[in-house]
Amino acid sequence: MDAITSQIGDLADAGERMIERLRRKAFLPESRKGLNVRFGIAEAAQLLGCSTNRIRMAEEDGRLPPAPATDSGRRVGYTVDELLHMRDVLGASPARAPLDVPAIVAVQNFKGGVGKSTVTTHLAHYFAVQGYRVLVVDCDSQATTTTLFGFNPHFNITREETLYPYLSIDPTQADLLYAVKRTPWPNVDLIPSNLELFDVEYELAAAGADGQSVLAARFRKLKQGLIDLARDYDIVILDPPPALGTISLAVMQAANALLVPLAATTPDFCSTVQFLSMMDQVLRQLEGAGIAVDYSFVRLICSKFDANDPSHAMVRAIMEQSFGPALLPVPILDSAEISHAAMRMMTVYELEKPIGTPRTHKRCRANLDEALGQIEQLVRQGWGRVAPAREEDVLSVAAA
Repeated sequence: MDAITSQIGDLADAGERMIERLRRKAFLPESRKGLNVRFGIAEAAQLLGCSTNRIRMAEEDGRLPPAPATDSGRRVGYTVDELLHMRDVLGASPARAPLDVPAIVAVQNFKGGVGKSTVTTHLAHYFAVQGYRVLVVDCDSQATTTTLFGFNPHFNITREETLYPYLSIDPTQADLLYAVKRTPWPNVDLIPSNLELFDVEYELAAAGADGQSVLAARFRKLKQGLIDLARDYDIVILDPPPALGTISLAVMQAANALLVPLAATTPDFCSTVQFLSMMDQVLRQLEGAGIAVDYSFVRLICSKFDANDPSHAMVRAIMEQSFGPALLPVPILDSAEISHAAMRMMTVYELEKPIGTPRTHKRCRANLDEALGQIEQLVRQGWGRVAPAREEDVLSVAAA
C-alpha cells in the first residue's frame, strides 16, 4: 500500500479517536450515557391520559410514592422509571395484549442523508415516553444508531455483540438474546452494530452455488430470531443498511411494517421512487421463491422539512400528489434542536433542558410528538385498537 492510500487508514483512526473523545466529554463522569430527563405532573398526566388530581390522589393514598421533591419541597418531576411505575399502578399502560402481534418496523430508504437513523432513534424514544417496550436492532454496519445510543462501535462493540454470530455462514449463536443490550432508557433495549457486521455480506456473496439456498435460510432465520425476541416487546424497530444487500433484504423480509423517510428535495424524491420500484421487484422475487413478505402498513414520512423553504413546499406537494394517503400528513420539521441534540449523541427526548430557545424546543418536541404519533396510531390500529381516550376528554364530553 502506498503512502497516499495509507492515509485513509490514518484518517479513519484519527476520526475514531475523536468520536471517543466526544463521547467521553458528553457522558462524564463515567463515560456512559445516562438519562436525566424528567416530566412535570402536568406532562405526566397528559402522557398517562389522566388528570393531575388522579396522580395526586394516588400519591396521597399511598398507591404511588410521594412526589419527588427538593429539600425546599419543590417538585422536580418524574423520571421515565417512575412514569412506567405510575402507568402500572393507574392502569395506563399502552402495552399490547398477549395475542397482539408485536410491530416489527423497518425504517428504510436506499438514499443516504434522509435522517434514517435519526428517525429510528427518535421513534424509539417517542414510544418509550409513551410507555411501550421497545427493541431497536441496528442492522447497518455504519452503526449510526448504535452511536446515538451512546456506544462507540469501534471501541465499545465487538463483532460478537452484533448480528454477525447469528447470521454468519458458520453461526455461533442459535438465538439473538446474546446481542441484546440495556440502554439508559429502562424500556428500550438495543442490538448494536459495528463495521464488522458487513462481513456477513462478503460471506454470503462468496457462498458459491449454494448461495441462493443460504440466502433464503438467512432470511428465514433473521425473521424467526426477531419474532422470538419480539415476544418481550411491543415494538421492534429495525435500522437496515441504506443499500440493496443481503442484510437489507433479510430485514425487509423480517419486518411486518415499513416506514420510508425522505427529505423534501427533488433528488430525494426521485431516489425514493427508485427505491420503491426496486423494492417492488425484490419483494415479488422473494414471494416467487416462497419467502413470504407481509406488511401491516407501508408509509412514507417527510423528514427534514423546512416550512419556510418554497422548494420544500413544492416537493412536498409533489409527494402528496404521487403517494396520496401513503404519505403521512405531518412531516418531521427541520429543527436546530434535533441537530444540536445529535451533536451530543442524543435525541430531543433525552434533553433535560432546551439547547436553543425554549420556544424552539417546545415547537420541535410538539412536532415530533405529532409526527411520530402517526406511527403509534398505525401500530395500534394493527392491534385493533386506537390510542385510549384521555380521562379529561371523556369527562368534558360527558359534561356537554
